[in-house]
Amino acid sequence: MITDASLTELKAHFKEIQISDDDQYHPLGNSGKVTIFPKSEQEISTVLAYANTNKHSVFIMGGGTKRGYGGQLEKADILLSLAQYTGIVEHNPGDMTITVKAGTSFQEIQTYLAPYKQKIPLDPYNPKHATIGGIVSANDSGPKRLGYGAARDNVIGLRMVYPDGMLIRSGGKVVKNVAGYDMNKLFIGAMGTLGVISEVTVKLRPIAKYESILFVSFSERNIEEIRAFAAKVLDSMIEPISLEILNPSLAGKLTNTNQFTMLISFDDVKSSVHYQVNVIRSIVPDKTTLRSLTQNEATSFWDNFYHQQPNGLTNETTTAAVLKIGVVNMDAIKILKEAELIADACHVSIEAHGGLGTGICNVSIRGANEDILSAIQQIRKSAMNHGGYAIIKHLPFSLRSEINVWGERTASHFLYEGIKQKIDPNTVLNKNRYVGGI
Repeated sequence: MITDASLTELKAHFKEIQISDDDQYHPLGNSGKVTIFPKSEQEISTVLAYANTNKHSVFIMGGGTKRGYGGQLEKADILLSLAQYTGIVEHNPGDMTITVKAGTSFQEIQTYLAPYKQKIPLDPYNPKHATIGGIVSANDSGPKRLGYGAARDNVIGLRMVYPDGMLIRSGGKVVKNVAGYDMNKLFIGAMGTLGVISEVTVKLRPIAKYESILFVSFSERNIEEIRAFAAKVLDSMIEPISLEILNPSLAGKLTNTNQFTMLISFDDVKSSVHYQVNVIRSIVPDKTTLRSLTQNEATSFWDNFYHQQPNGLTNETTTAAVLKIGVVNMDAIKILKEAELIADACHVSIEAHGGLGTGICNVSIRGANEDILSAIQQIRKSAMNHGGYAIIKHLPFSLRSEINVWGERTASHFLYEGIKQKIDPNTVLNKNRYVGGI
């Protein structure tokens, strides 16, 4: 526990590190009685070693977009902010890899890479503020996961600071690195419960010469027709970067068409994109509306898309929640259809999209507190009935104490507990932030 004496000791111990004594309440929780802003990996190590020795709890924050993602404690003793730990460490244009500090925003990295005509092949939400460390810790991804993969597919190396301050490295800085176990996957998606990511090495991808987006809107809410068309697209020789179904509310917000709408995007050389667009035009079902966006329009659309989801930085007048759902890919249509019925029954508004190639759905819910909790429970039940899962990506702290963020524990939970106990026996890092309250 942080006392006045502890605060005095902290300020004396970390003279070179900016310390903020902030005891204000935040509606999303995951705060700290004291906030420390390290500027180097060694300073991160020093803070964690100090916290581990003195049994102080530590929360980690990058840009703050995922502040409402997990966590059953309002405040830790120390909030470790990586806001000042930013920058490019190493870029190898020929090898198409880049190493960056964890507090660097995703947009800053992409802007740096643009003159080299390269990019990180990830598409997280809120890219202007989301940091690469937070994206990797949450294994965040968007609709382009179908073509790009997730963080687990693109991260080739990590530098980590263990809860006791020890520095470790997993993976490497070259793409063809296959020796030993892939330890990166242990930390990617672990929500910062096993260590603080200090550096990330990622594979790069050339920026596509051309991009186009197609919208196929279905006038009648016929699930089988949507499913049949999606299967035809997936079975064809074309390779869409994303294949998403938008529910009427989200489609209306983004495309001004309040119908179930399929979003199909391509990026490649211009001739390849045009060829694939023509293939789609030749197989669209009757009684559908087909529209397309050109290069500049597509860029503007994605910018709106990635900032429409509630997050830790948005100020909403009503309570908002976000669910991430995983089901068999074609069942994404059923989830969105059932979510429409649940929205009416629970008196909430729902904006949702689901990956018809990945089965990953994102559902944003807005309304009164009790209505949102009821909707979450019913949507989770629907996902489980389809053999899937539903976790809460964003929810105010007061409501996270009333519902299980991660869902029911699985039979493998003891493995997670064992790993956490081995690496962080004093439960220093991000306590109760991961599956089962780990």
